[in-house]
Amino acid sequence: MSRSVSSRAPQVGRLDTLSLGAILVTLVFWASAFAGIRAGLSAFTPGHLTLYRFLVAGVALAVYAVIARIPVPPARDLGQIFVLSLAGITLYHLLLNYGELSVPAGTASLIVAAGPVITALLATRFAGERLNGLGWLGTGISLGGVALIVLGRGESVEFTHGALLILAAAFFTSLYFVFQRALLRRMNPLHFTVWSLLLGTVPMLAFLPGFRAQLTAAPLPAHLAVIYLGLFPSVVGYLTWTFAISRVGASTTTSFLYVSPVLAIGIGWLWLGEVPGLISLIGGLIAVAGVVLVNTRGRPAP
Repeated sequence: MSRSVSSRAPQVGRLDTLSLGAILVTLVFWASAFAGIRAGLSAFTPGHLTLYRFLVAGVALAVYAVIARIPVPPARDLGQIFVLSLAGITLYHLLLNYGELSVPAGTASLIVAAGPVITALLATRFAGERLNGLGWLGTGISLGGVALIVLGRGESVEFTHGALLILAAAFFTSLYFVFQRALLRRMNPLHFTVWSLLLGTVPMLAFLPGFRAQLTAAPLPAHLAVIYLGLFPSVVGYLTWTFAISRVGASTTTSFLYVSPVLAIGIGWLWLGEVPGLISLIGGLIAVAGVVLVNTRGRPAP
């Protein structure tokens, strides 16, 4: 992977083994983040949890940037990265964390699952990416599969204040995925990710008041959970995700987000002993089938 990201991003292409591997790494870490967020919110407010997570990520990336001598982008690119990161890093994670205070995890997964649909619409309008009729059918099938997962866990979809916050989070992360493509055409995806996470952390410094007191009072398991969130779902997850987007485009990459609730159920089963119901398992299979349809038959022939 290091060899591939050392060059400029290629044109959008078909899904290959390397891109698929990067996507799967991301999905595993992002699916595991639900347990980490739950543990973190037991000791930190949503704002402080977000700040702590990305301070950990920022320190790791800053050290790497110095060692690897990652250059500072031109001022114009730096400004664009900041605007994108404000949407896709700062606002997305703050809105998601605040939303999960009042919205069950399964319901949150369903709402976030609107992200690939929003991304596909934005990518079709602004990034020149296309889905054919089968592609849109696969998108709908996957969304229906995620709905079955939620129903199988006995949760109803109630559009509360928290649900609207999570829907807004899905919108902001879709903007981030689609509009980063222009930057990835002229800069290294690894460099973009480093600067994006660093710049996205800057507005979170508004939550510094009271942060030290929560750090002192938090138990060790909460600290370990947030450190895990910062290093793996944040640093590794975003690096592999950006790498995949640079190769195959936003709509193809984000279609795999429908698999995330399936992985989350599996991780909850193994880690927390949460046994999924039959409807959830069927919904997972349907969601995966929809992703397969999108990525095998869902795009016009070149």
